[in-house]
Amino acid sequence: MTVERVIATPDPALRARVLRTVPLHYAAGADVALDRPAHVRAGSGAVWVGSRLVVVQDDANFLALVDPTDGTAVALPLPAAADGRRQFDDTRGNKADKLDVEAVVAVPLHGDDPIVLAFGSGSTSRRESVVTLRGIGAAGTADGTVVEVLPLPQFYAALRAALPFAGSELNVEAVVYLGPASGGQLRLFNRGNGARRDGLTPVDATCDVSWPALATYLATPSAAEPPEPCDIVQYDLGDIGGLPLTFTDATLIPGEAESDRRRIVYTAAAEASPDATRDGPVAGCAIGVIAEGPDGIQARWALLEGEAGGPFGGKVEGIALDPGDPTRAWVVVDRDAPGQPTDLCEVLLDGPWIMAR
Repeated sequence: MTVERVIATPDPALRARVLRTVPLHYAAGADVALDRPAHVRAGSGAVWVGSRLVVVQDDANFLALVDPTDGTAVALPLPAAADGRRQFDDTRGNKADKLDVEAVVAVPLHGDDPIVLAFGSGSTSRRESVVTLRGIGAAGTADGTVVEVLPLPQFYAALRAALPFAGSELNVEAVVYLGPASGGQLRLFNRGNGARRDGLTPVDATCDVSWPALATYLATPSAAEPPEPCDIVQYDLGDIGGLPLTFTDATLIPGEAESDRRRIVYTAAAEASPDATRDGPVAGCAIGVIAEGPDGIQARWALLEGEAGGPFGGKVEGIALDPGDPTRAWVVVDRDAPGQPTDLCEVLLDGPWIMAR
């Protein structure tokens, strides 16, 4: 199989700078019975639904509906583990039990509110589920929502078997709905922060899967076949201080779903993680843009700057562009610190981000 490889280049014309930061707290506070803390513990992905951001967490079985103006959130609980717990970390000794939800996307449905899909990373067999969320509505409230967690080992086995996409360790970190112009494809992003195994190296890569085929599979996973990954592209995302940048999230630029020249904004972190399941020190983060056009695929990026200037010190794991202002992005930070709330940051994208082709 011939796989295209794209080298992302730093672009001095692009700038990404944090304007303000708000910590995320649940409006209802903590709930001991649900094993819910008072704050959103992590931010591993984000997507707009109506006026709110749906933020997924990799270490807590809750989805958060976030008001970006003040950081207040409504909690949507996912099923608890067998022991009733919904928080997972090394201190509790149950980190291996987490769903590790890392990627989220909203797919429009004809005549209905969108369906939200949140994907487990697939880095272990426990993390091979897709969460579906229906009924949020334009108001972004939790009333009438229906949440399901669907274990999909066959689907993840197909992703893992696509070695140019999965490399040495599967670690799905982002998903984008490419829109009707693509034939209804979802694009998955693998993060290449794994360890070398069995002669294979970790890779940052994308693959496409058919959304109509996946929808059929989600409806009857015991009877239908999972869609096969196709159109794999590998990326060299550059580095910060010699530490490779690896995908952490991605989002389609608003309005691009009807275009055959798609542009995707992505985030990447330079993290010294020993493998796909363990965290490490972060040297910095980048925001980049992938553009498809007549000359092929191009990728460019800028170092994310903090509010006071200089490199941003946190690990960005989720991004959503402001629907009303494409020069503004909202990113969520994973602190890898269970006792602290995750942050939502408003980011100014200065330069030719939207014009990039």
